[in-house]
Amino acid sequence: MRPSKLQLLYLICLSMLGFVATDMYLPAFKDLEVAFSTGPQQIALSLSVFLVGMAIGQFLWGLASDRYGSKKTLIAGLAIFSIASVGIAFSESIWQLLSLRFLQAIGVCAPAVIWQAMIIKRYSSSTSQQLFSTIMPLVALSPALAPQLGVLLSHSLGWRSIFLALTLIGIALVIATCFQPGESNTATKSSSVKQDVAFLIKNRVYVGNILMFAFASAAFFAYLTGMPEIMTRLGYSAKDIGFSFIPQTIAFIVGGYLGKIAVRKYGASCTLKNLLAMFVISSVMILVASQWQLTSIWPILAPFCLLALANGAMYPIIVNQALSSAKHCAATAAGLQNSIQITVSSIASAIVATFALHAQSATGSAIFVCMVALLCSYFIATWKARSHNVEGESRPLTNEE
Repeated sequence: MRPSKLQLLYLICLSMLGFVATDMYLPAFKDLEVAFSTGPQQIALSLSVFLVGMAIGQFLWGLASDRYGSKKTLIAGLAIFSIASVGIAFSESIWQLLSLRFLQAIGVCAPAVIWQAMIIKRYSSSTSQQLFSTIMPLVALSPALAPQLGVLLSHSLGWRSIFLALTLIGIALVIATCFQPGESNTATKSSSVKQDVAFLIKNRVYVGNILMFAFASAAFFAYLTGMPEIMTRLGYSAKDIGFSFIPQTIAFIVGGYLGKIAVRKYGASCTLKNLLAMFVISSVMILVASQWQLTSIWPILAPFCLLALANGAMYPIIVNQALSSAKHCAATAAGLQNSIQITVSSIASAIVATFALHAQSATGSAIFVCMVALLCSYFIATWKARSHNVEGESRPLTNEE
């Protein structure tokens, strides 16, 4: 069974909401400074507060969804998001903005987690693989499209219209969620939160794949943090820096759809091995280029587009493998996965930012370290499978094991 076009659109909207809420207001930073009579540091803090809320909230919403059902939990999260968004639109002080921005992040974590769990629980493994491969490349468009929509709204109607638009989106998704089918299995769920978390921690397939997801994302964040400083030192303009993010976005999207075709033709395991090889090659090329005295950004940008291509194809595979290994607590698994991803990525970004004076070498080194950690995570994920092959065992682990 595959979802209808309307259902697919609903899942896409849920998946993109978190990124839209993160980036849509970025072009209005200067307007916010004027409106709240404050400096850029305080306004930038609103983004940091939002990311902290995203890191904390996703795991908690995952637990709630597995306890009380995805429909009720999703409505609650979207309602919180909508209330916080309209509150920001009418806020009058910087502390109100920061507080409501944190609350907005907590609310938007619900759809960020639950759309993945809905796919895992409703569809077969092969169908969920194809759905992730369809949706995740579209999610990559969010950081590019959201600021453009923010520019249009802020210039036409003022910065408050950005948050009113987010409110309307949230309300529309609440209404759509009310028409979603309820879950029949939540009432019979016998495992506790403690048992679910213990199962996830002991599950090598899950742990290995979520760490792969985290370190692949961390390499991306390291690049996004370091590249503006690298390009500035090479004499590129702000416009050039903005355009430089287009090639890797396209590469990520193309990677997602090429990965979808490759998985269908060669299988997930074979495709993933080749993608890891591509990731390794691109990471080494970036490391080598980062040690040169560059006169152009292309020695780093070109191999990073290769890395982005690998990530675009890899994400759906490893997310599907991680969550499919924990179907009985898919929302908890998705929440923990996303929280770890944001935490590890934020650490990588912070390390590169700390060494901003040496951004070129710091970015190359950070990406290389992420690559090594990614390979270690792959061996964690596949170790038990290799052991079973040696022993002649092929049966999947049960929840009790």
